[in-house]
Amino acid sequence: MTQTSSTSSRPKNAFEFVTVASARARQLLKGCTPKVDGSPKPARRALQEVAQGVVGAIEPPTGR
Repeated sequence: MTQTSSTSSRPKNAFEFVTVASARARQLLKGCTPKVDGSPKPARRALQEVAQGVVGAIEPPTGR
């Protein structure tokens, strides 16, 4: 659901932003390493990561 590549793009709208941030917060709660310095709270750190463009949505492949 999320990617941690520098080629990621920022979410296109608020719904996508929240969806990506919630998926990243779940990853952080499971023990994934944070990508930015910031809040010790996983949900807030996830929001910071998405806002900075460090993580973003993975687009599903198109075509067959």
